[in-house]
Amino acid sequence: MAKSWKEWERPLLELEDLLAKARAALKTAEPEEMAQAEQKIADFERRRDNVVEVLYSRLGPWEKVLVARAEPRPYALDYIAAMFTDFIELDGDRRFGADHAIVGGPAMLSGRGVMVVGQQKGRNIQERQFRNFAMAKPEGYRKAIRLFEMADRFKLPVITLVDTPAADPGVESESRGISEAIAASIMKMFELRVPIVSVVIGEGGSGGAIGIAAGNRVLMQEHAVYSVIPPEGCAAILWRMPEKGAQAAAALKLTAQSAHEFGLIHEILPEPFGGAHRDPAAAAAIVKDGIERHLADLSKLSESELREDRYGFYRKMGRFNEVSRV
Repeated sequence: MAKSWKEWERPLLELEDLLAKARAALKTAEPEEMAQAEQKIADFERRRDNVVEVLYSRLGPWEKVLVARAEPRPYALDYIAAMFTDFIELDGDRRFGADHAIVGGPAMLSGRGVMVVGQQKGRNIQERQFRNFAMAKPEGYRKAIRLFEMADRFKLPVITLVDTPAADPGVESESRGISEAIAASIMKMFELRVPIVSVVIGEGGSGGAIGIAAGNRVLMQEHAVYSVIPPEGCAAILWRMPEKGAQAAAALKLTAQSAHEFGLIHEILPEPFGGAHRDPAAAAAIVKDGIERHLADLSKLSESELREDRYGFYRKMGRFNEVSRV
């Protein structure tokens, strides 16, 4: 069982490294060597595409987890930069302090004012520590509540970008009421009189994700995951063996396909060939199109209809038909 995205994609990453070197060599090749260098690049590209097709055509639940956690995968701020204009980040919860795991503020989406809120991971160890690995503390969710209230006041549709392994589980967060903060954030989203579109762009982990995902429309990227607990945590609880994460991932039904089948989300957004991290611009265009389509539909609803639509969607979750035994 591969334990990381890099380990799972190693054959592909090695091919891409060779391809990059071949392209660099082409720039300094002599004229008589050009044809041979170009053929070598074409061969590497063909081999790379074949490996991508094999790897990504048979993704199991655990592989989906690895892809959702891939280090080069676009994060919330990447999507915000690609999809919105005039974004102004607002910080602080006006109660305790600043939380950098959650980012947000007003922005323009194709000429329309919106409020965008997202969970932000980091690219290196310094950024990850600064963002607390996208695990928000109570003040992060209270900042989100502040932004939700502002959106409601100024009639701005809300867009949320979900990408967190979980909320911060530390003692300080517990002492400052992390559970209450998440619950209050969910409740505030149910009270809003404006459309809400939530998109799971990577990891949708537990209450930390739901805290900003209670939208009228919930979308998931093709290789994102949505789960009540990370697979390793589930395996540690059930079998006392975190290394059984792959087995837990299968049991948790955490893929976008499973979430759609169970009625937990409204739409799966396809990703570019080889995942969003191989073509972030194309991935952002697909996400933007999905958001705009659903916003157009929601804009036809009245304030009371928006609330009822949101409430009804979540009330339907977990319904089942009881079959009588003969």
